[in-house]
Amino acid sequence: MTDTLKNKFYLILILGLLSAIGPFSIDMYLPAFPDIAKGLHATIADVSLSLSSFFIGISVGQLLYGPLLERFGRKRPLYFGLFAYLIASAGCALASSVEALIVLRLLQALGGCAGMVAARAVVRDLFEVKDNAKIFSALMLVVAVSPIIAPTFGGYVTAVLGWRYVFVMLIIVNVVILFGIYFLLPESKKPNPNFSLKPKRILSNFWSVMKHPQFYTYAFTGAIAASGLYAYIGGSPYVFMEIFKVSEKQYGWIFALIAMGLIGSSQLNTLMLRAYQSEQIIKAALFCQSLTGITLFLLALFHLNELFSTIFLIFIFLCCQGFTFPNSSALSLAPFGHNAGSASALMGAIQMGIGACSTALVSFLQNHTALPMTGVMACCAITALSAFTFGRKAIAHRASIESVEEEDLEMISTL
Repeated sequence: MTDTLKNKFYLILILGLLSAIGPFSIDMYLPAFPDIAKGLHATIADVSLSLSSFFIGISVGQLLYGPLLERFGRKRPLYFGLFAYLIASAGCALASSVEALIVLRLLQALGGCAGMVAARAVVRDLFEVKDNAKIFSALMLVVAVSPIIAPTFGGYVTAVLGWRYVFVMLIIVNVVILFGIYFLLPESKKPNPNFSLKPKRILSNFWSVMKHPQFYTYAFTGAIAASGLYAYIGGSPYVFMEIFKVSEKQYGWIFALIAMGLIGSSQLNTLMLRAYQSEQIIKAALFCQSLTGITLFLLALFHLNELFSTIFLIFIFLCCQGFTFPNSSALSLAPFGHNAGSASALMGAIQMGIGACSTALVSFLQNHTALPMTGVMACCAITALSAFTFGRKAIAHRASIESVEEEDLEMISTL
């Protein structure tokens, strides 16, 4: 392996780990909920609020780091965020009440989301636009490993050492990432002291990104499609363990198997990009995902769903997500070479905000059947396809206007 390939491998690995901080911090402590509730003299419902606070922190925090990444470069905000994550993780490990844990998980998310925003911005900084979808596919390989190993590892740590050591392990992972950033991650954008951090200017900057048709089309398409994944994560424990009566161990294997579909398709996406454009792949993936979601819902509605058909259809559903996410991410950030940090932050906030809503909706609609999970999954896929279809028309309309303006300017200059 040449030095160039080695450097690229290490770079993608570090960026993948930065992207996986959030998912790993969520998945790893899920098996510890009963022990945490017992240790803090609370209920599991109380402990679950720490998951909600974490989602809020990720969503809001990404909006905060976008401007900071533009003003101070990529690495300084990263160091600040990851040190905050480290301190908050130590606080979680020492928490003496569930209320303290809820607040500390919020702070942990506010720190950790720096890595998620910076990773996408660095990809836009260092790689050509035409290669971005391939790089995001590679990052997804690292991110998608989280739901395979994190719950199992977290359960093992909880059983052997206790739930507090789950957060100790997160501290160790964070320290490894910090060393990787220091030694292996280049500063991909110099600080810009002219970038204003005044609230009015920041909001104006976010609005300039949001109103771009290419951004809102692909950001919302990707976020709504991804919210189907969050609906699955929120509803699958009840569907598999309560309705289909699988054990916790069997559920872990099912979760890992389905996650492997997400990993495989994200890597297959790299090969597909050699023959097809990102727009074509997204359209086909969303159409297939919509059909799969509708089938899942109808089987649940007419009580025809059984364990293996449900696993198979969810596997296909998440395979489609493996094609949608890297391409929509690349296309939404493509127009913003000079403003990638803000665009990345806004895209991440939209994704996590909509994802949190879909998870809450599954819980709110719970009627002791698979209908809430499958219904929300189907709606997410259909809505994402609709957003893509109408958004593409907006992009084409803007392109036609710009073309006419260019022709008018050329005519004036000729005269």
